[in-house]
Amino acid sequence: MIAMLLEFSCANFRSINGKCTISLLGQGISDASEANFTLLHKKLKVLKTAALYGANSSGKSNIIRAFASMIGHIMDSVKLNENDELDFDPFRLSSAQNKPTFFELLFTLNKKTYRYGFEYNSKSIQGEWLYSSSIGGKTEKVLFIRNEEGIGVELKNFPEGENKEEHTNTNRLFLSLCAQLGGELSKQIITEFTRMNVISGIQSGRYAGFSKIMLHKHLDGCDEAVAFFNKMKLGFDGIETVEKEIDSTSLPIEMPEELKEKLIEELKGKRSIDLYSRHKVYNTHGKVVDTVSFDIDEESEGTKKLIQLSGPIFNTLAEGKILWIDELDAKMHPLISQYIVALFNDPKTNPHNAQLIFSTHDTHLLSSKLLRRDQIWFTEKDEREQTDLYNMMDIVLPDGNKPRSDSNFERNYIAGRYGAIPYINE
Repeated sequence: MIAMLLEFSCANFRSINGKCTISLLGQGISDASEANFTLLHKKLKVLKTAALYGANSSGKSNIIRAFASMIGHIMDSVKLNENDELDFDPFRLSSAQNKPTFFELLFTLNKKTYRYGFEYNSKSIQGEWLYSSSIGGKTEKVLFIRNEEGIGVELKNFPEGENKEEHTNTNRLFLSLCAQLGGELSKQIITEFTRMNVISGIQSGRYAGFSKIMLHKHLDGCDEAVAFFNKMKLGFDGIETVEKEIDSTSLPIEMPEELKEKLIEELKGKRSIDLYSRHKVYNTHGKVVDTVSFDIDEESEGTKKLIQLSGPIFNTLAEGKILWIDELDAKMHPLISQYIVALFNDPKTNPHNAQLIFSTHDTHLLSSKLLRRDQIWFTEKDEREQTDLYNMMDIVLPDGNKPRSDSNFERNYIAGRYGAIPYINE
């Protein structure tokens, strides 16, 4: 069974001081379509999308960076030498400077729920834990717990951890070590973590390579991406890819000769994929007489972004992965943002229950027709510059009621009724 994310919690990371938790667990409300969640067990609703709103510098990106940092620590742990420092980026506006950073994930896998987390500073892992329970169950079983006294393994629940404690350096994660040494469950968990990806909606060029490969090799998601381009009517009549050998002779002339020779040797035999958009050519009577190909860099910034992000988005949908996007709406028309979110909410276009968590300033997405109240999150800084994260369902309005499902979410948010907006000093 493919993993689904239920909750992510973090503390003492960048602008986040106290514990913040974003949850994909649906609440007992009847907002919007039931398509927005999948029912895993009786009343356990798992949401497919979640939106993060807030003023600039309120901490939206730091919630997403915290998730990326947790996954990065897990993936890089086995590569560390004994004395290597950990990437430690704590909240720095507090006199309590000795606290560790805290990360925790609640997720499903193989018809069970797992809770895994760890605490660390720049020198060592201060704590680590793994618990399991049946999906929908309330009783957790301990698999292992790590603290200042050492690592305690419950062999009945986690036999692969036996005798691994003494091989675990103070700066390495026990779960990662068990996976490296062939542990079956730990390898499954680590594999699922590799399917949880974080990308930037602003620096979308980073993902162009993956999207080119998907389109060229016809990987999972390719057909859906092409259908998406056609439906969006982006101005071109098709996409084509061309694979060719890299021309190492075109390196800059002013490059040092020794470095140039080294690069030429490294690039020998390497190939690249070029991407082109195909446009129709019309005669004076408006009839199509030919087609011409444009290098993708000749397209608008918004079109380039859609093509660059098509790989991560449609591969996520095709394989049931988990995708976080910071600034989804950057360079994108509101209707296209709505369409992408709807792709994840709709079981027809998301048959494998992929999940999308994104930050945005696009208030057009604040609609009960697209998002339930429990899918909408806000970040706001308090007077001590700490990020606070809260759900729309946590809000109590001046009249003592919670926001109603038939409210105009967008208008109320802009009016400041939900907080998390910029305050402009006149």
